[in-house]
Amino acid sequence: MATTPILDPARPFVAVRIALLTVSDTRTAADDKSGDTLAARIAEAGHDLAARALVRDDKAAIAAQVQIWIADPQIDVVISTGGTGLTGRDVTVEALRPLFDKEIDGFAVLFHQVSFTTVGTSTIQSRACAGVAGGTYIFALPGSTGAVKDGWDNILKWQLDNRHRPCNFVEIMPRLGEV
Repeated sequence: MATTPILDPARPFVAVRIALLTVSDTRTAADDKSGDTLAARIAEAGHDLAARALVRDDKAAIAAQVQIWIADPQIDVVISTGGTGLTGRDVTVEALRPLFDKEIDGFAVLFHQVSFTTVGTSTIQSRACAGVAGGTYIFALPGSTGAVKDGWDNILKWQLDNRHRPCNFVEIMPRLGEV
C-alpha cells in the first residue's frame, strides 16, 4: 500500500464478531485454504470468528446463509470468499448485491488497487464487492488465498480496527441503522 496505516494507541481495541462464508463447488471444510487463511487472520487481529459456513455456488443458498447472519445481532460483519469471478458458476455477487441497503463502492476500487500490486492486470477478473445490510457489513472476496490476503491484510484488517485513523468502519457501526 502507498500509505502506512495509523493506529491511535490511546483508543482501546474493540473486537468485532465476524461470520466467514466460503462459496465453492469444489472445496470442503477439510481443504478450505482461503477460509482457513482468513479465519487465522481474523483471530490474529483479535476479532471473534462468530460463525463459519461453506455453501455451494448457488445464489439462493448464498443469500439464505447471509440473510441468517444479517438477522443475527451477534454478527457485525460477514466476509465471503469465492464466487466473485466471471464464470457461469460465480454467483456470489448476484446473491449479495440484492441484500445490500448500501453498496460500499470504494471497497472494490481499493481491492483492485491492492490486487494489482500482486497479480497485475489479472485483478480485472475479480468482482469483489461490499455493502451494508441491516446494519451488518458484508464483504465479498475472491476465493484464492492470495486475494484473501490482499483484502484482509491491506483493507479489512485496518478498517475493522477502531484504532485506525482518520476513520474506520467500527466507529460508525452504531449508526448504520439510522433512518
